[in-house]
Amino acid sequence: MTTNADGPQTPARRRAPAGAAVLREDVTEAIRLAVFEELAAVGYARMSIEGIARRAGVGKTAVYRRWRSKLHLVLDVVSALAVMGLPVPDTGTLEGDLRLLYQVTSRALRHPVASQIIPDLQAEAARNPDIAEAMQKTLREGQEGVASGIVAAAQRRGEIRAGIDEDLALDLISGPLYWRSVVIRSPQLPKGYLDALARSTAGALRAL
Repeated sequence: MTTNADGPQTPARRRAPAGAAVLREDVTEAIRLAVFEELAAVGYARMSIEGIARRAGVGKTAVYRRWRSKLHLVLDVVSALAVMGLPVPDTGTLEGDLRLLYQVTSRALRHPVASQIIPDLQAEAARNPDIAEAMQKTLREGQEGVASGIVAAAQRRGEIRAGIDEDLALDLISGPLYWRSVVIRSPQLPKGYLDALARSTAGALRAL
């Protein structure tokens, strides 16, 4: 019977190198999920390693084997969102790509957990430069890759000109929906809002 860093395991033919800590991935994922739930429930300031461990059904030691502190744990979880990303839409038109992007992003931003976590972390980012950097990486890189793909596809189709200001294009694509959903936190988008936003953004990109 072999054991790992998180508890006993089934018999295995190959032993881990002496002194190596083999961390169970299912435990790691349970802790990450517990972080999201704990952030939504109590916020960053009141969140504790004890609360995370209790929610994940593990001991505090299992958390500390993976992350040195609450800050490192949250930064790791938040930063991981950046690499998850959204698939680049491929509807065949600029307006269609934008509409699909807005539909998917809107659902994600309005998820009960995300709607609690993002504003809380933004407030914490104003006091903590490490969280601010992680938030910027998460929100900008995730959207930037998708927006760049939409712009590049539209350029190949001849819908917008080559050489446009990509930073301005990203602001035009991502800014309005984040303003409405994250900053203002509108409880419900007006009927037809996403269609109108896609149409207006496509027009603005063509005018660049």
